[in-house]
Amino acid sequence: MEGKLFIFSAPSGSGKTTIVQNLLKKDLNLEFSISATSRPRRKNEVDEKDYYFLTTDNFKAKIEKDEFVEWEEVYENRFYGTLKTEVERIWSQGKHVIFDVDVIGGLNIKNKFLNRALSIFIMPPSMEELEKRLILRSTDSNEDIETRLDKANEELSYADRFDVIIINDKLEKAIKKAETTIKKFITS
Repeated sequence: MEGKLFIFSAPSGSGKTTIVQNLLKKDLNLEFSISATSRPRRKNEVDEKDYYFLTTDNFKAKIEKDEFVEWEEVYENRFYGTLKTEVERIWSQGKHVIFDVDVIGGLNIKNKFLNRALSIFIMPPSMEELEKRLILRSTDSNEDIETRLDKANEELSYADRFDVIIINDKLEKAIKKAETTIKKFITS
């Protein structure tokens, strides 16, 4: 069976990472695509597990060498992207690729792989709930939270460009919907 791609995108704090982590524990033959980033590593993050952490200069050099499936400068000098070698690594193991990427990156991947990819947008129940989640996770400064909320407003305008929208108002329900959606796409 040809490997497929599952693209999960959402504003920061919508729950996409939690949903993806839960899907990886299920019997779906999925492997997580580790993104590359130029942002600083947070405490407890592991290089080549959470991200491929690159310096800004290294990231830009890989862009010049066309080593990315997609990349985006999400915030000033904070690049995120998917290395071509990462997708090849997963497909060579006979698995499907699952992505946890920003909205523009998700759309770029979908446009590159078309019918081989399913793009899924995780929608927060409201902006108020999104702000609450960002505050409660305690990983960002107040300034970063404001930046993420501003970006979230922009990202929500892209939701209708995705194949599927899942509203994450109840986590277990959102996980089940995502699992059912993936199973259907694998067998189609």
